Amino acid sequence: MAGKRLLLAAGAVWVVTLGVSAAPRTAPGAQAAGAPAHQGLPVGPIFQTADACMACHNGLTTPGGEDVSIGIQWRATMMANSGRDPYWQAAVRREIMDHPSARAEIEDECSICHMPMATFTARAAGGHGTIFDHLPVGQAATPEALLAADGVSCTACHQITAEKLGTPESFTGGYVIDTTRAADARRIFGPFEIDAGLTTVMRSSAGFQPAQGTHIQSSELCATCHTLFTSALDPSGAAAGRLPEQMPYLEWQASDYPGSRSCQDCHMPVVEAEMPIARVLGQPRAGFRRHEFRGGNFFVTRMLNRYRAELGVVALPQEMDAAAGRAIGHLQEATARVSVGAVTVANRRATFDVTVENLAGHKFPTAYPSRRAWLHVTVRDAGGRVLFESGAFQPSGAIAGNDNDADASAFEPHHDEITSADQVQIFEAILAAADGRVTTGLLTGSHYLKDNRLLPKGFDKAASGPDVAVRGAAAQDDTFRAPGDRVRYRVDIGAATGPVTVEAELWFQPIGYRWAENLRGYDAFETRRFIRYWESMAAESAVRVGTATAASGRPADGPPPGL
Repeated sequence: MAGKRLLLAAGAVWVVTLGVSAAPRTAPGAQAAGAPAHQGLPVGPIFQTADACMACHNGLTTPGGEDVSIGIQWRATMMANSGRDPYWQAAVRREIMDHPSARAEIEDECSICHMPMATFTARAAGGHGTIFDHLPVGQAATPEALLAADGVSCTACHQITAEKLGTPESFTGGYVIDTTRAADARRIFGPFEIDAGLTTVMRSSAGFQPAQGTHIQSSELCATCHTLFTSALDPSGAAAGRLPEQMPYLEWQASDYPGSRSCQDCHMPVVEAEMPIARVLGQPRAGFRRHEFRGGNFFVTRMLNRYRAELGVVALPQEMDAAAGRAIGHLQEATARVSVGAVTVANRRATFDVTVENLAGHKFPTAYPSRRAWLHVTVRDAGGRVLFESGAFQPSGAIAGNDNDADASAFEPHHDEITSADQVQIFEAILAAADGRVTTGLLTGSHYLKDNRLLPKGFDKAASGPDVAVRGAAAQDDTFRAPGDRVRYRVDIGAATGPVTVEAELWFQPIGYRWAENLRGYDAFETRRFIRYWESMAAESAVRVGTATAASGRPADGPPPGL
């Protein structure tokens, strides 16, 4: 008889029945002729939901009083909420509506990293992953739906073996989990050496055997889902190209960071004090990492919190607020900085350079191509009157002067010099279909018309491979090189007299205006819901990452060394 346990969640108690499959399916080649249908299945359940781990890995406090409980930190992250993400759900629905004949393949591929436990279980049983069968989160109570709702959970990441890590075969969700062991001998990998007593505790409480695996600390582990290639499809559903959709790992490989900083170093910062990783028989450890998974998607985190009841969010409101705050803090402290060079005024023009330096170990912005950063530059006279402005953020979520926001068929080019207010420097990736049309459809996109996202330190754009190459005018811009970009502004200030002041701001937006607005043409529950959310929150969809000022007649900060 399958075991049962209680799953506690924001006002509800769910009973999770473990070891039950909705439909016993057999992995290809695993079932002998005449054998029972279940014989080829893995022995026992492959995964547990995170509550099985929280009993021991919560209640963790540093000597200084900081709560670093693994489960509490994790459940407010985008990792934990990957299956609830309303933008992801809407985007997948749009792809299915664009390519209905490929529905099964789309759901299978898009769920292997967003709903990994449910999809891996289905694949191990000879089937394929689904998404919408498990939605809405919190309303379906099947074991598969509960695994899907748990997103990128503890027993997903910590069961990944070292096999094939770092190879192309491991990308696009190609991680390897050992399903050949008996249920009570499945290994859970962590960075620390495990003694026999702790092994007994975990096997009795969660049904897994802890094992030391230093690969859990490697960038290659993250690369399994954060290196993603998609296949462009033509109207008939046939393959029409291969798109390097998300490449942070390959960007990192092309930088100076391998050997000095890993993904975990930035996104899972270490607790400085020695402390136990479990409250039951835990031993003080050096190098315990926070499970905050710091990133830049503060916007969807806030959206999840605001519409928590509709989306089945389990983390408490204050935990989601804190997670969004950490994302903004990470953006403002660890991604990029901006500076303004000397400002000269002559012949009714102000001339100055704005330099942006990438501080991240990959392109900025990186990963999902809806993300963009841009320069908002303002010139004012001595009385504060605006003489020139480029790149103002609008309450609609658009950027003033951006060609793509004004016209879905156009895009703003890369600029090495800006001379008018209708020009704006936007660091972004612009997708195109095989026929050259600008698109935000991932499975319609076959190549990039523009990719001028800021390069990490050490990245040689002349020697980079095609999967991480600079595209468009930035490839020929000598001032666009690692680790950033320098843009010259020559702007008309009219008859202004006296000193002028330049303010340059760098802004970041996780979901660009066009990536949201293009969903309006799709009449489905998920797309309509996201547009409703977007309309209520578009004015909050971007954040200022950095700022710098300079004035004519005063010494300038100057560009960072190397630019």
